[in-house]
Amino acid sequence: MDPLSDILSLLRPKSYVSAGFDAGGDWAVRFDDQQGYIKCYAITRGGCWLTVDGLADPLRLQAGESFVMPSGRSFTLASGLDLTPVAAREIFPPAREGGVARLGSGGGMFLVGSRFAVDAGRAGLLLASLPPVLHVHAPADREALRWAVERMIDELHDPRPGSQLIARHLAHMMLVQALRLCMTEGAPTRTSPPRTGPPRTGWFFALADPRMAAAIGAMHADPARRWTVQDLAAAAGMSRSAFAARFRETAGETPMEYLTRWRMLLAADRLETTGDPVSVIAPDLGYWSDSAFSTAFKRVMGRPPRAWSGGT
Repeated sequence: MDPLSDILSLLRPKSYVSAGFDAGGDWAVRFDDQQGYIKCYAITRGGCWLTVDGLADPLRLQAGESFVMPSGRSFTLASGLDLTPVAAREIFPPAREGGVARLGSGGGMFLVGSRFAVDAGRAGLLLASLPPVLHVHAPADREALRWAVERMIDELHDPRPGSQLIARHLAHMMLVQALRLCMTEGAPTRTSPPRTGPPRTGWFFALADPRMAAAIGAMHADPARRWTVQDLAAAAGMSRSAFAARFRETAGETPMEYLTRWRMLLAADRLETTGDPVSVIAPDLGYWSDSAFSTAFKRVMGRPPRAWSGGT
């Protein structure tokens, strides 16, 4: 698979709730307790304000725009910035799956989307470098999400046999497509103006650079290989020094640090799901010494392999 698919597969996103939300008049909703979830929404009618904990400026969302919340921060959606919000749990019961929730008179703003439960043990390592909000707002990009969004609305408004399963698959399509578009928007071009705001670094933004993506794809395709920076620079079609500097600039870490972290994430997945011992996993990921593998695993994952696997 490609690197983005690899990473999302390790997160194991599950469509925990897929639903529509119809609000009208003056309204505000507060979403707390978001840790361990990725949220993906598309505004199909009207608009609203999005306020995210830890961000100074609210974000105005309009019909046709989408946003992804990958970091688990609490947030508020509202028709105005001076309104007192109600708790989301009062509108969306915990067990709700599908259908449309309404607030106020309805008819003003409509959004559709899903909340994905992700593997908490990996989410911090994989999502920490992403911004609190990924916003798809370029008019040319909106069309790419339209088909999945329209199909989702049909299933939520008119449930039929199999609607929940279809909605879940559509939700995964929306998530991947939104992430892909955010990645495209984040990619620099020759005509891009100087970027303002916090640095955009991490694997997500490195994948937006075709040369860095080629190197990351090579590591993912053969994690056991004894990669050198020169090898990866060749895969990227760059000189060693230029590649090393560019990788650190975009990914926020060195190529070897990324490779080690990716190997340990793969190892954690195997320890949890296969029961394979360290003596089998280590050489498959480029380690010919169990002790060297275990030392690297504990440094990256925070626990030794035996504790992670429950006693392998």
